[in-house]
Order: sequence, then structure tokens, then C-alpha cells
Amino acid sequence: MLKNLLKRRFAPAAGSSSEPAPVPVQIPGPLSGEGPADGMDYGAQKELLAASDLTARLQLAGSPDTRPEILYYLAGDENGEVRQAVAANPATPVQADEMLAEDADEDVRCDLALKIARLLPDMPRDEQDKVRELTFDMLKRLASDQLPRVRALLAEELKQSRNVPVSIVRQLALDVAVIVSAPVLEYSPLLSDLDLMEVIAAGCAQEALCAIARREHVSEDVSDAVVAAFDVPSVATLLANKNASVREATLDKITENAAEVQSWHEPLVMRPELSIRAVRRVAGFVASSLLEVLAERNNLDRDTTRFLTQRLKARIDETEGELQVEEQEKARDLDRSMLLDDEAMEQAILSGRADFVLEALTLRSELAPEVVRKIIDAASPKVVTALAWKANLSMRTAIQLQSRTARIPPKKMLNARLGTDYPLTPEEMVKLLAKEL
Repeated sequence: MLKNLLKRRFAPAAGSSSEPAPVPVQIPGPLSGEGPADGMDYGAQKELLAASDLTARLQLAGSPDTRPEILYYLAGDENGEVRQAVAANPATPVQADEMLAEDADEDVRCDLALKIARLLPDMPRDEQDKVRELTFDMLKRLASDQLPRVRALLAEELKQSRNVPVSIVRQLALDVAVIVSAPVLEYSPLLSDLDLMEVIAAGCAQEALCAIARREHVSEDVSDAVVAAFDVPSVATLLANKNASVREATLDKITENAAEVQSWHEPLVMRPELSIRAVRRVAGFVASSLLEVLAERNNLDRDTTRFLTQRLKARIDETEGELQVEEQEKARDLDRSMLLDDEAMEQAILSGRADFVLEALTLRSELAPEVVRKIIDAASPKVVTALAWKANLSMRTAIQLQSRTARIPPKKMLNARLGTDYPLTPEEMVKLLAKEL
């Protein structure tokens, strides 16, 4: 059916000396089997058109069985819906399409762009020369349409096509509207490395640069051009693209500038082309979890592996130190606000926040930090209980302190007297603490 329709697209628009019998084509959709053009000869279609009924004109405009002369006439209809239906109709002769390419209604031009783009891949070989001559000019005009929406629809349909002139694809790739250029830049197989680098050199938008970086295959030269633009999201996209080829020297350049760019860290660590020099540099600023990934690489020499292991240990110690300072500051803030009470202590003990608990015990007991840590580490039930008493905490908190912070086994723990009271006298507890000073 498509071949018949394509042949009819080049039938005379008007004034034909002969009226060949219509090709019997099934009308799709709601028109099937009941449209006014279905099975009608040319004379009957002209009579229907002469009635000037909008519904009838719409039916004729959308039917692939309507004669080319009728469709050409309807391409100049005053009603936009009729012209739109003609634009979308594969049977419309190319002369009518040329007229519709300049239509004032953007919906008409959009439907025309979609139709032409969708017909191209399935064109029979014997029609190609004629199609090039009569149709590609319309594509060029639609690719230059004043409305980005029309150009964007065309770009979306042509983004993976191999049947369109490269000049049209280049025109769409250089379009200032990202919704037009991005689909072609990301997917078109017709764009060469030189084309892509020309787009980058022209100063394309960030979204367009990211589209290039996402291509199924990115050469080293194109990668160099993307990196040279030094756009943070585009470089991150390139690094994350496993099919992008990136020179070792280019990765070294990225590494030199990556310390403050968090979005580059993970994809950079995952690149297999990282040099030993780059690995060592990256180890100086990425998170501990990424350091572990670096250390597990199987292309490292022994010295570099040892270096990464040492760096990882130092990073862990540094992180733990930062967390300790943070927990200590939280305890001080609550103490200044008079909120460092039994409830706050119990919550911290149950959450395993040992640094907070030790700082809180130091603040509330007014003992030296090293004394408090010594008592907790010794894990003596009586001395730990005495410390809780000195910090003016309840016996309930003292039990939690024994169990969860000092890790004293249940059978050795010192329990409350009468359910809530301390089991030792103040004098006994003072003596116990004095021995620790």
C-alpha cells in the first residue's frame, strides 16, 4: 500500500487529461469501511467536495483513497483542520505538501514534518531519486521553520535516520533551540566527529554538550573537545559514559581540577584508563568509599596499593575524629541549654553514640576526660555506677551505662536497690571514684 501511496504523491495535481481508476485502499481508523471517499470514483469525490460540507471535507482530506487533485485543492481550504488532515495524509501529492510547508498554521506544518520524516525510511528504492528532488527541499524549509516546535518534531523523527541528507542533520544539530539540537546530537549516526566538534566549538548550550557526551560511541577527539569546554555536568556525563573513549592525558587533566567537583569523583574513579599518577591524585580528595574502590583495582603496582591502603586508614581516622568533635559539640550545646538530662543521655546510650556519652559524663561529673574514659574502659560495675551518680544521673541511666557503654555482662551488673535507688552509699561511691583520680 505504501508504494502505491508514494506513487500517487507524484500524480498531477490538477488538469490531468486522464482519470485512472482509484487504487482500492482500506481507510484506517474511524473512516474504515464508511468514509465518503471509500470506493468513490473521481466524479463522486468532486460532487462530495462541491457540497462544501466541513465533515465531508475532513473525511476526504484524511482518506488515503482520495484523489491527488482533490487533496491538492483541499490543501488550500480555509479550515485549518482540513489542511492539517491533508498534511498528515500520505497520499497527498508533493505539490500540495510544498504549499503546506508555508502554511500559517503551525499544527499543519508539524503534521507535515512528521509525515515526511516517517515516510523517508520506507521509501522504495525506485522512488528515491524523485523523493530527493521533490521532498528534501521541504525538509530543509521545515528544518528552518520559525517555530522551534516544528523543528523539534522533525529532529525527533530524524534523529536516528540514515535516509536524510547530512546537511539537514547538521542544520538541526546547530540549531540554537536545545529541544531541536539535543536529539540529533545524541543519536544521529550521520554526524561525524568533525560535525560534533564544530557544534562544540560554536559554543553550544550545556544540554547540547551533555547530549554529545551521552552518545553511544564518543571518540577520544570528541571527548577532548567536551573536556576543553570545561562544563561540569557535561564532563560528569562523559566520565559516566562507558562507551566514551577518553585519553589518559585527558583524564589526568580532569583529575587536576576534580577536587572541588563532587559530581566527578565517582565516575572518575570508575574509569579504567586512570594512570597511576591520577589514581594517587584522586586518592587525596575522594570519599573513603571511593578510596576502597580504587584500592581494589587490579592494575596497580604494589607501592600504589600500599599507598592507597595507608591513605584509606588515615581517612577513616580523620573521619572518626571529625565525628567525635561533632558529637562532643552536641553534648556541649545541650549542657549550655540545660537540656543534658537523663532523657538525652538514655537516647545517646541506646543509639550507641559513645563520644556524646563520654563528653556528657565529663561535663556533668566535672571529672577529667581521661578519668571518665578510664572508668568506662575498666568496666567495673561499682565504679561505673559511681560515675553515673557523680554525674547526677538516675540509677536507671546508670544501669544502661553499665550495659551498653561499659559492656558489662548482665550477671555482673550492679542493680538498683528498691527498684530505683543507688545500691551504694554516697561515701562508698566517693571512695571508689577517688581511687581513679
